[in-house]
Amino acid sequence: MTHAFPTPSRLETISVMATKFIAGLMLAWTSFSSTPGAFAEEPQKYEHGPDSQRKEGVPQGKIEKFELNDSKIYPGTFRECAIYIPAQYKGEPTALMVFQDGHTYLGEKGDFRVPVVFDNLIHAKELPPIIGVFINPGNKGKLPETPWKTDNRSVEYDTLGDTYSKFLHEDVLPRVKAKYNITDDPNQRAICGISSGGICAFTVAWERPDSFRKVMTQVGSFTDIRGGYVYPTIIRKQEKKPIKVFLQANEFDVDNQFGNWFLANKQMASSFKFKGYDYKIVEGKGPHNGNFGGVIFPDASRWLWADVVNPDSKPAAEQSGTPKAATEKAATKKASDPKSTQKKNGTGGESNSTVK
Repeated sequence: MTHAFPTPSRLETISVMATKFIAGLMLAWTSFSSTPGAFAEEPQKYEHGPDSQRKEGVPQGKIEKFELNDSKIYPGTFRECAIYIPAQYKGEPTALMVFQDGHTYLGEKGDFRVPVVFDNLIHAKELPPIIGVFINPGNKGKLPETPWKTDNRSVEYDTLGDTYSKFLHEDVLPRVKAKYNITDDPNQRAICGISSGGICAFTVAWERPDSFRKVMTQVGSFTDIRGGYVYPTIIRKQEKKPIKVFLQANEFDVDNQFGNWFLANKQMASSFKFKGYDYKIVEGKGPHNGNFGGVIFPDASRWLWADVVNPDSKPAAEQSGTPKAATEKAATKKASDPKSTQKKNGTGGESNSTVK
């Protein structure tokens, strides 16, 4: 069989066509690459659902504020604190949840709106009655305009060990117990925090699982600010502790000389999975703030307290079906809800979006 080779004129035609084709591809590529968000997604803004809004007919708890200026554990520090007492409180032993950076959880128009969420979910019997304690970080001297700028925050929150736990048990909780009957059952005691307050919350439960066995963190600083990056290894090597952990992480979180916050939280989740902890990590597409964590706070609370509300319920990973809190959709202004891709692991799980 003989083959006819292209003539010079045919070769020239093929060359011109190829050149035009490649030029067309480059033009399309340039147009696509110049389109905002063509390669990298942008952080999303999430909107609060109905459980984070005031509802007619729902009784409201009360807030009592106090100052703590005589700490034995952190002498010379000044701080503001508050207590939330649910409307259903009748003097019986009541569940407890402690919030670090209390100011950011307390406001009704802020990211977390804890009093509003607690009012709604306790009234709906989706949470037990809970006394909330909101603690701001300490400052040596006159308090700054914003609690975020207190000079003792990192010392208290990012330091590993039992010092902050002692502060909580010796300086704060006795004042609360003097007025209100909080339970001593560690399974009905939770602790929560954002950023450095998140690693602080975990440290308290890690050091004192006899007192706190529920942890919730938002964009937790499990990085090398003061050595917190070691937790994933410690969790893997030490004996499993009876604590239940909820982690909220953001894909566009901080990445600097101290570490990558998003990856640090995923490392924590990986260690919990390896060790068989009852845990959940939920990932959003926000920056280092409380927006997504606040929007899913009602769902996160349902998950964290499910064993108290329904003691006969199965571990989260064994449950199936539609999320109970489907009403709390994490809608965004720039994009539709990210889809949940939950994976069932041991007694916990992972999800990219809404809490199951």
